[in-house]
Amino acid sequence: MAKGSKGPKGSKIWTILSTVSALGAATVARKALDKGWQVSTRRKPPGNPADPDVALWEAVAWSAATGAAVALARMFAQRRAANYYVKSAGHLPPQLEKDED
Repeated sequence: MAKGSKGPKGSKIWTILSTVSALGAATVARKALDKGWQVSTRRKPPGNPADPDVALWEAVAWSAATGAAVALARMFAQRRAANYYVKSAGHLPPQLEKDED
């Protein structure tokens, strides 16, 4: 491994890999959640939970489910991306390296 591989270039590659994996995971999670909501409630998910015409229980349930599902999907995708980066580069991305105490 070349000395410069942990430098700015490696950081840019990780930023792109991390962003793309997170966005892809969020999109897939959201589509799966939309489908699951429709199957379980027999209704379309709320387009905007802040809309006063959406029942409060539905707005809260949708917001909580969406937030949790998207956050978990992004975290798992970024962990997989980090594993791929480690296998390719031989080290963690600079943003994930542990501080040495």
